[in-house]
Amino acid sequence: MEKTLNKQLNRENTGLQEKLPIKVVQFGEGNFLRAFVDYIIDKLNKQADFNAGVAVVQPLPKGMIHMLNDQDGLYNLFMKGVKKGKEIQQKETVSCIQKSLNPYDDYEAYLKLAEEESLEFVISNTTEAGIAFDENDTLEGAPHNSFPAKLTALLYRRFQHFDGAAAKALTIIPCELINYNADTLKEIILKYAQLWDLGPDFQKWIEEETGFHNTLVDRIVPGYPAADIDGYQKELEYKDNLIVSAEVFLLWVIEGDAKLKSKIPFDKIDENIRVVQDMQPYRTRKVRILNGAHTTMVPFSIMYGNETVKETLDDDFTGKFVKKAIFEEIIPTLDLPKEELESFASDVLDRFRNPFIKHQLSSIALNSISKFKVRVLPSLLAYAKDQNSLPQHLVFALACLIRFYGDSWKGSKLPVNDDEAVVSQMQAIWKTKDYQAVSEKVLGHTGFWEQDLTEVPDLQEAVASALKLIDEKGVQEAFQEFEKQTN
Repeated sequence: MEKTLNKQLNRENTGLQEKLPIKVVQFGEGNFLRAFVDYIIDKLNKQADFNAGVAVVQPLPKGMIHMLNDQDGLYNLFMKGVKKGKEIQQKETVSCIQKSLNPYDDYEAYLKLAEEESLEFVISNTTEAGIAFDENDTLEGAPHNSFPAKLTALLYRRFQHFDGAAAKALTIIPCELINYNADTLKEIILKYAQLWDLGPDFQKWIEEETGFHNTLVDRIVPGYPAADIDGYQKELEYKDNLIVSAEVFLLWVIEGDAKLKSKIPFDKIDENIRVVQDMQPYRTRKVRILNGAHTTMVPFSIMYGNETVKETLDDDFTGKFVKKAIFEEIIPTLDLPKEELESFASDVLDRFRNPFIKHQLSSIALNSISKFKVRVLPSLLAYAKDQNSLPQHLVFALACLIRFYGDSWKGSKLPVNDDEAVVSQMQAIWKTKDYQAVSEKVLGHTGFWEQDLTEVPDLQEAVASALKLIDEKGVQEAFQEFEKQTN
């Protein structure tokens, strides 16, 4: 087919002119929502007759709504990755977005969305900082500063327009990366309802009729592929200024029940979407396995000589180390079924090997101590308690983390990236040059760990021994000797 890249991607040029009823108001027009939620809605429309149009709202004064409007809401999503050892590349033209609004340009048009008969859902991703209360927001002072204030005003308009009808209450599914995101959003909306004196009937409508669903979302979305844009454009018939790239893997865990399942036919599409009563085990699974593996590998893999996550997995020594840490030391401490955990871990390793994403280890070295405390330390402590022995790989990773904050390594400065106070404290501890003292002071620093790790049986001695071996023998030989000593 002859390429027509001189023509812009829009509905007239492509013939994608189907009109869908507005069923979803979406706060956020960025790469993640377009590569995640809108992709899923589009797939539901095509395969499960969901018949849902999306109205996108720009949550901040600056954004890309004008670019969406230029393309009639159309854009192409490229998904690339590894699944069960095989490279996969897919391309989809996403067409579910029907309207794109900027409340900073036309606030009344934004509020009019509340009067849509077909509206059922609100979905958002306004970053972790988006779900916040701003006491300076008032009902009349539009457009509001905060996303929850904008949403409260929209919900109040709908409540008034439909005379508080229970059937017109909405289902709210936030995707911001904070724990209990929907519960937090609901709490702030009720706070605005009280501050703005919106009345007990509206508060009751929010509390009893409006659905709020906590979520966990997971997909790596590099976004607009600027460095390779010519290659991407060559695969298209029309010029697309909103191309978005993403990995193949996708996970959406939503707290809900049969009522939510009846509203959205997730079961009719082949995607990794779970509607569950409690998402916390899934959140713990992600934090401990995916994030925990990342944090575990960074210092020891950098000191070994790798630069990327993929190199870490591809190397015989570091790849085996990471796999054993996950399957033999992290998974045994988690509560979900072993088969489910191992399947998730295999997906994680596929993601780490993705040849289309160059994930620099140095870029995930930020705040390594606080990350270790949240992501890895709980697994280490749970293993030690349950097995009455120390997990060798996680303890060695802890020693590498401590060494990472020390002197230069093999004549080069390590890419430590942390709070200045943390770095200076670690450097002061390392001035002793005594491995036993370093181990005792770091592990006993409750400011780092919120507990005294010297109280964990044998941990202080094991870390001191590993530190000495690392400096004397290098990472690989040190671990091999450490294994013999701690068996």
